[in-house]
Amino acid sequence: MIRRITLVSLAAAALVAVAGPAVAHDATSDVYAEVTGTTTSDIDVVATLDLEYDLLMKSAWLRADAYAAAGRDAQVAKLAEYEADVDAYVTARFEVAYDGEPCAPSLLGADVVERNSVAYAALDYAYACDGDPGQAHRVTSALFPDEESFVHSAETLVRYDLDGERGSAVLTASSPTLATGEWRLAKQLGSFFLLGAEHLLFGPDHVLFLLALLIGARRLRDVVLVATAFTVAHSVTFLLAALGLVTVSGAVVEPVIAASIAVVAGADLAGLWRGGRRGSGRWSPADDDVAADDDVAGGGVVAGGGVRVDLRDTLRWSRPSGRRETLWDRWRLPVVVAFGLVHGLGFAGALGIDAAWSWDLLWSLLVFNIGIEAVQLGIVAVAFPLLVVLRSRAPRAARWLLMAGSVAIGLVALWWMVERLIPAG
Repeated sequence: MIRRITLVSLAAAALVAVAGPAVAHDATSDVYAEVTGTTTSDIDVVATLDLEYDLLMKSAWLRADAYAAAGRDAQVAKLAEYEADVDAYVTARFEVAYDGEPCAPSLLGADVVERNSVAYAALDYAYACDGDPGQAHRVTSALFPDEESFVHSAETLVRYDLDGERGSAVLTASSPTLATGEWRLAKQLGSFFLLGAEHLLFGPDHVLFLLALLIGARRLRDVVLVATAFTVAHSVTFLLAALGLVTVSGAVVEPVIAASIAVVAGADLAGLWRGGRRGSGRWSPADDDVAADDDVAGGGVVAGGGVRVDLRDTLRWSRPSGRRETLWDRWRLPVVVAFGLVHGLGFAGALGIDAAWSWDLLWSLLVFNIGIEAVQLGIVAVAFPLLVVLRSRAPRAARWLLMAGSVAIGLVALWWMVERLIPAG
């Protein structure tokens, strides 16, 4: 027993080490741009660019006193001090053009705003454009390119109102330009689908939460109910928050997301541990808490812990007779719904859009959410059958492996929670 506990602990520690830094979305950064045409004399286009403050200062190759400045007043002062350097960096990488010719940019002002508890430099620009009337505008972004090494896979989320056309776009290294009259709806929605898929796939906190839910699911019924509850819950708050109808600080949301992972992993571990101590070797989470006599009579006990699973049981919708409902059975769906609501706020914070209601934005948000769901279904489709086969073919190994996974997920989540609470304190 001691040797097994030691192996579980070592495996968990290795998984924690592999998990890396405790931030869900900071492997990259998003730039937010509002670009609008105007009839003001000598100004054809106005644009507001929000760039993550410390990354902007590092990318502009400024001294440490610039990017290490803490507090809004100090950061605004540094923006003013290094205004020429910041302006040179941004205008070299963000361009508005008209009729094929670049428009002349002028920096009107700089401020610092907060997005999801992160400081962003908000830069206001005016563009003077030449060209014949009735031509098209073009917006190009190459901000935070990979070669700068401070950030990778940066994307610029643009909301625009130019040439009588309104819409949203995601500009990337492979597709850095939008042109009015050419940015068709299918292309726009496709970019938001990929953005949603990337945010789930490369957001380890949401992935770990999903994996923790799968560890606690033994039947297809559990997967369907849990996945549906999580999807509905996070979709509701995501849309409300992204449309600016609900506002919750990231300083609250991010630690709660980490706590949700720890709670579900803890429930998984409790079920696995309690099952392993039963006379029958029961190892499953609460939903398969069967009397010891039933297990022994069924001939499914494996020496050393673990019960061999009949693959047909995974397709059973109703609970087999003789199986008791436990506390986790009763509270699983309410807990998943509650935490799903919080995760939806996290998805909205990752997207960073908090504009008022509009139909063009709503379609983009819906497709972004579909991208999230597509990846979520993909993870479920791959992971759950593998878990079923493992439990069927090697139940004893499955028990210890899932215990190690639950411990690792719980430790990572607790570390994330502490790390995210430190700045808030």
